[in-house]
Amino acid sequence: MPAHRAGRRLAVLLAATLAGAVPSAALAAGGSGTSTTPSGGVAPGALVPTQTHPRVPPPPSKRAHGAWLRRITITEYWPAPESWFRGKLVRAPGLPGEHRIDWLYSAEGVSMEGEGFGLDGRMYHIDSLGDGGWVTKSGKPTAAGDGFAAGAPYWRAGAFWRGPGGVVTFPLSAGGWANGAGGRYVPLPGVTFAPGASLPIRFYRSIAVDPRVIPLGSRVYIPAYRRDGYGGWFVAQDTGGAIQGHRIDVYRSPPRRPADGGQYLAGQSAFVIKPRS
Repeated sequence: MPAHRAGRRLAVLLAATLAGAVPSAALAAGGSGTSTTPSGGVAPGALVPTQTHPRVPPPPSKRAHGAWLRRITITEYWPAPESWFRGKLVRAPGLPGEHRIDWLYSAEGVSMEGEGFGLDGRMYHIDSLGDGGWVTKSGKPTAAGDGFAAGAPYWRAGAFWRGPGGVVTFPLSAGGWANGAGGRYVPLPGVTFAPGASLPIRFYRSIAVDPRVIPLGSRVYIPAYRRDGYGGWFVAQDTGGAIQGHRIDVYRSPPRRPADGGQYLAGQSAFVIKPRS
């Protein structure tokens, strides 16, 4: 997998676990950060498709050349809007100008989502993750490989300062520090960002999958999203570190509020039509 894809929704994120640890405006806005709305394919407050599509494809027929997958867990991801973040503007390797530090390196920002909308409205993505993985808010290493058993990811394993007791802290745009005054700076060698999107994927049309379960290029019908304006049909175009097994991550537009963590739907079904070899 290319390096900039490895950051894509590394956690999806054990949605309940992350809610207690993230540094972004999502916590300041209140709420759990997780929607469990069971129908329609669009979380409350989402920027849903506004047009009626006259040729919405129907559900798969009984003669369709595909197979149903059961017990699928469905989550959602989107480009991280820089306007949701509160860190100080800093220079970023590979990008012009300055960007908010927590948008670049936190577990809610570009390093996790893979890409995001800058304050200028343009899309940017992480091009290389560099050295190191993730740390918790207390500064302890944690990894997706064991389900983040050491704690929810809070920040990349560098590009932060050690605060009181070794916690992760960073300077704020309004002045001061997020978690106490910073002392020693921890670098993050090798990380780079780049302008533009990382993949030609589309809102409510593209999904991230585990290619061992759903091959890339497959057409996938998800009944829970049949009212999304596109009949519930998607193309498997993306991957992610936490998208393993029977899990699908739906690419969507950012919610209106940072506290809206999107849908988390367990026990779902999906019909998969694999690409012709």
